[in-house]
Amino acid sequence: MNIQANTPLLSVEDLSVAFGQGDKQNLAVKRISFSVNKGETVALVGESGSGKSVSALSVLKLLPYPSASHPSGKVLFNGTDLLHADEKTMRKVRGNEISMIFQEPMTSLNPLHSVEKQVAEVLKIHQGMSDTKARQRVLELLTQVGIRDPETRLNSYPHQLSGGQRQRVMIAMTLANEPDLLIADEPTTALDVTVQAQILKLLKELQAARGMAMLFITHDLGIVRKFADRVCVMTGGEIVEQGPVAEIFDNPQHPYTRHLLAAEPKGMPPVQNDSRPVVVQADDLKVWFSIKRGFLRKTVDHVKAVDGIDIKVRKGQTLGIVGESGSGKTTLGLAILRMISSTGRISFNGADIQENSWKEMRPLRRDMQIVFQDPFGALSPRMSVSDIVGEGLLVHFPDLSAEERDRKVARALEEVGLDASTRFRYPHEFSGGQRQRISIARAMVLEPKFVMLDEPTSALDMSVQAQVVDLLRDLQRKHDLAYLFISHDLKVVRALANEVVVMRNGKVVESGVSDEIFDRPRTAYTKALMAAAFNLETAPEGVVSE
Repeated sequence: MNIQANTPLLSVEDLSVAFGQGDKQNLAVKRISFSVNKGETVALVGESGSGKSVSALSVLKLLPYPSASHPSGKVLFNGTDLLHADEKTMRKVRGNEISMIFQEPMTSLNPLHSVEKQVAEVLKIHQGMSDTKARQRVLELLTQVGIRDPETRLNSYPHQLSGGQRQRVMIAMTLANEPDLLIADEPTTALDVTVQAQILKLLKELQAARGMAMLFITHDLGIVRKFADRVCVMTGGEIVEQGPVAEIFDNPQHPYTRHLLAAEPKGMPPVQNDSRPVVVQADDLKVWFSIKRGFLRKTVDHVKAVDGIDIKVRKGQTLGIVGESGSGKTTLGLAILRMISSTGRISFNGADIQENSWKEMRPLRRDMQIVFQDPFGALSPRMSVSDIVGEGLLVHFPDLSAEERDRKVARALEEVGLDASTRFRYPHEFSGGQRQRISIARAMVLEPKFVMLDEPTSALDMSVQAQVVDLLRDLQRKHDLAYLFISHDLKVVRALANEVVVMRNGKVVESGVSDEIFDRPRTAYTKALMAAAFNLETAPEGVVSE
């Protein structure tokens, strides 16, 4: 289909989206209008629940109909109203003229099908290609999206690929039929900063080569500033402001836009103080996993997840552990907490705990707590918040009466900024940020000395992320806590950690005082991480590999 000059490729007019049936309908999107021109990138930004993804899914009619409906609106693509098109028309459009990349490639790719089968399927359905031609085209596509040695990846399954590789395969699938419009729904949120920069650069290059339009959905304003031409800001199902990126960023008019722009983690980490007592120390710590092969399952090699690392975490101080996925960050933290086996010396408050039995470790657990990355996965859906937060008290303070335990739970919830009267609700009744506060309350109710924080903000919107960072800083100051903060989000690490260890492939690449690492990195790998995190530039060639 040809499109006349000056006519938008995609025009969304007065679109509303409702969920429910009969009189019990909730409006998720309320009469929004925006357009995307050929070759242009338009960003839809806003926090979780703002209506971004629902709006994008409406374009391709991928919502769960009939529970979803459209009380008003049109979605005009090349002059055709897709909102009222029949299924035959939509099948021609989906994956052919409009393609979509989803946030989490592991759940979007079929775990039972090889890379070749999944990418080739798109070509066979829409272009009727033979197996031989489809295979040749798949190799071309995998090469274009930066998969090295694509022939060796044709028979691979999604679980055998890294996060970045899976996202590249998704991009190959979406671009197989050279669509006019690409909808990218948070395509880099689950990726490390260096891989994120590579994926964004790849999308820009492919867009320029094909004259493709892009509707880019994200809550990361740093990406929008570098990546988009125009931006639409959404909250509560409405577009509250839209316009050219430079204009919106330099002169935001709506209070919500100003709120989003001010939401990056701020504040200063604790002042470096080497005179503070050491709470946790590890010397020459190693976690090696055996690789066994053959009928007799002989050990032929080892995966050196943590390979000879020394660290110290001091009272009232924060040690940040940074690096890409697979670098060994979380394994290091779990080893320090004696939750997985390791070799080397581990001491807690001056006492060697490496040889402690599980029973001997149990009394120490109240002083060594952990907050996990995914608050929804970390909280039992069958337990009330009161039971979740109070569970540790039952184990470590069995002599407390029910009333004393309830008072401690209520106080812990109030300390993390939650209303204590909500403690009888269940996790699904809370937002992501509130669930993470519940996870923090569960750790803090035991009054620990040391807390391991494993990517505690990565699943949160930027404004909620900033609130959690402020909360963690306040709790540390109030209780003089020692933090081990694990993250690939360097902006958050800079706001919280006074000392940083950079890990890669199980080893320490660089370590030191936070300001030194961030302002004057010495190694090429650390420089690549900093460039990707703060400038959204691709890492130098050969430094970060897929």
